[in-house]
Amino acid sequence: MSKRHSQKYKIDRRMGENIWGRPKSPVNKRSYGPGEHGQRRKGKTSDFGLQLRAKQKLKGYYGNITEKQFRRIYSDAQRVRGNTAENLIGLLESRLDTMVYRAKFVPTVFAARQFVNHGHVTVNGRKVNIPSYRCRVGDVIQIREKSRSMALVLEALESPERDLPDYVEVNAKSMSATYLRTPEFADVPYPVQMEPNLVIEFYS
Repeated sequence: MSKRHSQKYKIDRRMGENIWGRPKSPVNKRSYGPGEHGQRRKGKTSDFGLQLRAKQKLKGYYGNITEKQFRRIYSDAQRVRGNTAENLIGLLESRLDTMVYRAKFVPTVFAARQFVNHGHVTVNGRKVNIPSYRCRVGDVIQIREKSRSMALVLEALESPERDLPDYVEVNAKSMSATYLRTPEFADVPYPVQMEPNLVIEFYS
């Protein structure tokens, strides 16, 4: 399990955006960067700076993904036929922790990683505790029976904070979710603008 070395909302302050769309984000009150120079006027950002920012924002959105893991996902996206940016988003969305988050079984992507790590989830009836496990279309992700009464899960399922995307079908009674199809970039409900094309340019 990778360790989160900094507070999760620091990236919100650094980017000046509420990248998860959460009401608790400090950006809602302070839209400027952290530190004593956070409010000073910013100069023009270079092309490299824009690409780096886009990469940091997308990587940060998916939680505790290390740079090595993210680069590997980019390499996999590059090898698949088609648009590399679309492939990158499809691979990120097919991660098990992302699927658990999209199905609203947990409130945050960080909680999703921990939830999977602690063995609360099965894929097609088999326990999987690897957050980076890559789901395939048709896979059924389900919360184990002994974990279904957890307050975290019940509160997340009832929360109006996020909508379910149409590529995930959730059965609230059995607390299971089916991965219906690989989403395109336009299908993913990001609360802020993501720019995967700039991420591809950054690595290229």
